[in-house]
Amino acid sequence: MSDRRLQVFHAVARLLSFTKAAEVLHMTQPAVTFQIRQLEEQFDTRLFDRAHNRVSLTEAGHVAFDYAERIFELYAEMENAITEITGNISGSLTLGASTTISEYMLPALLGDFNAKNPEVRLRLRVSNTEGIVSMVENNVIDLGVVEGPVTNKNLVVEVCRKDDLVAVVPPDHELAKQKTVSVKKLVKYPFICREEGSGTREVITEHMKNQGLGKHALKACLELGSPEAVKGAVESGMGISVMSSVSIAKELKLGTLKAIPLDPPLSREFSFVRQRQKFRVRTMEDLLEFARNYCKKA
Repeated sequence: MSDRRLQVFHAVARLLSFTKAAEVLHMTQPAVTFQIRQLEEQFDTRLFDRAHNRVSLTEAGHVAFDYAERIFELYAEMENAITEITGNISGSLTLGASTTISEYMLPALLGDFNAKNPEVRLRLRVSNTEGIVSMVENNVIDLGVVEGPVTNKNLVVEVCRKDDLVAVVPPDHELAKQKTVSVKKLVKYPFICREEGSGTREVITEHMKNQGLGKHALKACLELGSPEAVKGAVESGMGISVMSSVSIAKELKLGTLKAIPLDPPLSREFSFVRQRQKFRVRTMEDLLEFARNYCKKA
């Protein structure tokens, strides 16, 4: 859609918040306000009521929102129809992925897809699982790939592959020679964990709950915002952690970290997340099918 103002309006109308729209669109709030003001000047009417710190749609705003929804749907239908005629797979897509997936799974997948489809322009946004789901909900990205559970029943969630989580310790740690380890034993040591909203953090917390441990059972939990940061902290002896097996392959080869299977085992699902829409862009469907096949081989 060439008119950025309509995209900004659509985000504000869905969220009923200029601040939240700015966050999901990665814009400043003044920039969002400026785009809305331009659109209101074009129509010579207010689209939002801003009273008592609340944002609501005016009658004209409701009409504009309904048309914006139809415009985006028609735009996707038009692109599909033209692609069917030309047979060319082109255009641009914006993907979003949670941190572990973006760092250890997507680079090879997107590289292979681009090599076969050089006319497709791919953009990638990285956030934790909570952030990616929010971007999908608000049409900021076309397709999300996440590592945690998705509770929004209005989104299409499709499992991509399974991922095993393991305890990670320095090679000289007293647990390093254990064949398996329980989370009840792990919580006795200083623990390095991901930030709130992380899919990895949520899965570990749920696993601990299933083992009869409360959410405050972790000893001196140090929160870090990326798998690389967690690995560095464990390597330096600051604590131990539980991580995706796909994220530590290099360190295991180098011998700088030791992986210990959990007892009972812990796994999770990597999933594709997208909007339920009648018409889908052909380029996105081709990427999704390519990713499905890629995951089967992984």
